[in-house]
Amino acid sequence: MRKLEEKIGYRFQDKDLLRTALTHSSYANEEHPGRLQSYERLEFLGDAILGLTAAEFLYRHEPELAEGRMTRLRSELVCEASLHRVAEELGLADYMRLGKSERNNGVRGRRSITADMVEAVIAAIYLDGGLEEAKAFILRTVLKDAPIGEEHRSADYKSRLQELVQSEAGSHVAYELTGESGPDHDKLFSYRVLINGVPAGEGSGRSKKEAEQMAAKEALEARQP
Repeated sequence: MRKLEEKIGYRFQDKDLLRTALTHSSYANEEHPGRLQSYERLEFLGDAILGLTAAEFLYRHEPELAEGRMTRLRSELVCEASLHRVAEELGLADYMRLGKSERNNGVRGRRSITADMVEAVIAAIYLDGGLEEAKAFILRTVLKDAPIGEEHRSADYKSRLQELVQSEAGSHVAYELTGESGPDHDKLFSYRVLINGVPAGEGSGRSKKEAEQMAAKEALEARQP
């Protein structure tokens, strides 16, 4: 734990918070059923803290950007690929606690999982040391190379669709899970995007975020002349 804390740049008072952030559900369920939590609840909290920090960062450093473009850029900065990069830099996969069923299934280095664990680490820091410590970690890892002051071309289909729909008064976007298949270590998720309650696109992916992106991509392509 001490070596990882040095990489993170934060020393935990409660080491169990960091251990939980590194605990996959397979380990919690198989090795210590009913006694340990996985990183998933921490991930939920960390995602909110990350979004807040990125939004504040853009508000302070990009005073000329309109709300729609800030939304798009925030999504770029905190996307799965960005979080996976941070996970690789910290070597989080080496510290991941996996159950026997998942150790040989390629889960350890999977991008969607390592990205989620970065968000879990953010929440662990927040619970242990407060918001400022969590924000400091985000700024020196996730946002350290933020392309402030540059032109941005987004590959984030969800944000592009949101920006397009928001330009139409009273319109709104929603996503719904339509199915999932496969074993826990190799899930395939299917999502549908609805615009004003009407289905507008569908997509599938190895993570829920990827499936939502593919659904948004189909919706965007359908709206093009």
